[in-house]
Amino acid sequence: MARTRQRWLPALLIPFALAIAVLLGSVQAGATVSLPPKTAEEILAMIARTEVRAFSGTVEQTAELGLPEVPTSGPGIAPGAVSALEFLTGSHTARVYVDGPLRARLQVLDQMAERDVVINGGDAWFYNSRDNSATHLTAPAKPTAPEKYEPRMLPPDMPAPEMPTPEAMASRFLAAVDASTEVTVSESSTVAGRSAYSLVLNPRSTETLVDSVTIDVDSETGLPLGVEVRANGQAEPAYSLAYTQLDLSTPDAELFNFTPPPGATVTEKVLPVKPVPSMAMPSTPVPDPAVVEPEVRGPGASVTGKGWDSVISLPPGSAPAELTSNPQLSQALQPVGGGRALTTSLLSVLILDDGRVYAGMVPLERLQSAAAAQ
Repeated sequence: MARTRQRWLPALLIPFALAIAVLLGSVQAGATVSLPPKTAEEILAMIARTEVRAFSGTVEQTAELGLPEVPTSGPGIAPGAVSALEFLTGSHTARVYVDGPLRARLQVLDQMAERDVVINGGDAWFYNSRDNSATHLTAPAKPTAPEKYEPRMLPPDMPAPEMPTPEAMASRFLAAVDASTEVTVSESSTVAGRSAYSLVLNPRSTETLVDSVTIDVDSETGLPLGVEVRANGQAEPAYSLAYTQLDLSTPDAELFNFTPPPGATVTEKVLPVKPVPSMAMPSTPVPDPAVVEPEVRGPGASVTGKGWDSVISLPPGSAPAELTSNPQLSQALQPVGGGRALTTSLLSVLILDDGRVYAGMVPLERLQSAAAAQ
């Protein structure tokens, strides 16, 4: 597992800041089962060696972060708009299909509507049935060169096509495992009808809002099946993401072909090809790091602290629009000295009047201290 400081970014901050990654979540694991005992190191090795490259399944999200319900319609909210904050409240269900690194489909099942993300090589479709709108992104053919090229599927103002699976969420937390984390093994359980080992991450820090992270790992394949995050002082899980159904066979190729329905409003975009370093094939599509983590890699952005205590700061003018101009978000912000703040059981965000933004899985006071020090 990569453990570099550069890779640490609070897993629940990414979907909030970029309005995408958390589209899904989980249900609680099932009854305990009997499995051959394994150490935490052995389970981590299973995850690193997993060879699952194609699958389909149903995932469910539960988020109890203490946020108010977010309206999906009303003054200032565009028809069919999607807010990251919307997916940090309540429960959501979706179907996910993956076949290798560049073929994937996500179907988010809303009440009376459906949202689809379909990735097929150099083609990407984003469809919302609520307003029958679609965006079609295409990348030109890969140039002939010794380097490995992947299409940069999305422009900077659009969400990245990483499939929000338990594996993707688990990798965010596991990338930060270091001396600040105690890693233990809990009772085995069943998830989506499959037996699983339970790996528990306990922060040694007293500054973070996170009490523990439990990752359920398939005993046969090493694939993460569910992630459950508990907040300090909260009896029930604050956030969970897991499969309720999982099929490890290759999905039908037709699932990755998308034709917009009659009457749909279609926006066409052609994107450039961007070189990226060669890497082993992941089990889910890997987006351009510059798109996924602009907070860390973007100009002027910085991280103070490390591990669970990390605070990410964005200079004026560099914050995603979701943080600064979304009418839904404004309703959840509270006034504080010098700006506004969003506080939840797992995540705090501070937006200052001068345009700077601070965020982390830490109390608001830590963000204010970081802002005062700069």
